[in-house]
Amino acid sequence: MKRQQGFTLIEIAIVLVIIGLLLGGVLKGQELITSARVRNLISTQDGIKAAYFGFLDRFRALPGDYTAAATNINGVAATNNGNGNGRIETGLTATGTTVAEEHILVWEHLSKAGFLNGSYTYNTTESTATTPSNPYGVRMRVIYDGVYGIASGGSQRHNIKTGPQIPVDIIVEVDRKIDDGLPYTGGFQFSNYAAGGTAPTENGAASPICTSGNTTAATWNATNGSNNCGAASLL
Repeated sequence: MKRQQGFTLIEIAIVLVIIGLLLGGVLKGQELITSARVRNLISTQDGIKAAYFGFLDRFRALPGDYTAAATNINGVAATNNGNGNGRIETGLTATGTTVAEEHILVWEHLSKAGFLNGSYTYNTTESTATTPSNPYGVRMRVIYDGVYGIASGGSQRHNIKTGPQIPVDIIVEVDRKIDDGLPYTGGFQFSNYAAGGTAPTENGAASPICTSGNTTAATWNATNGSNNCGAASLL
């Protein structure tokens, strides 16, 4: 009598268990990658905050705005001082001893004073030689402005821009870990700073969007898969 061919229930169960283990490993691996990216972005922001406040504590002046940087910081060019008005600004009128773009000069002051890894040299145009990049390869910024919050119309204050090109699922996890998890409230808010590329968009703008609405009750739009979001850490 010919024997019937096929899999037994035990064999099928073993295959299903193996498939489940493989899927679980893939999901766990993705979770670990996401967690590492979140930690990296938080570490980057925290490092800049520490450098900013460390500089302020030592020199009693803001990096980029410091009027005596060339005298007191080794390696800073004789003309690379700020104007000392207490704001890190852009588009100023440069003189013989001060620069027009204090938000770019920030990085030279911080790196030459030893508060930041790497070495950055001021230029009126941002580049990898003047400005560090976020973990996604686009420029960050320290500046006094209101380019954050709803429609990027926040009150003028110093802030650290993460830079764009960050997936929204990473941004929302960062916000949950260090702040309130919402894009328009707290100390970590949405920013459409473009860093010379495509500006992140919020609800009501072109798709894909980073936020679910235009009110303080809005949330990060973590389900739409936008890979071009950014935020600002308020100082």
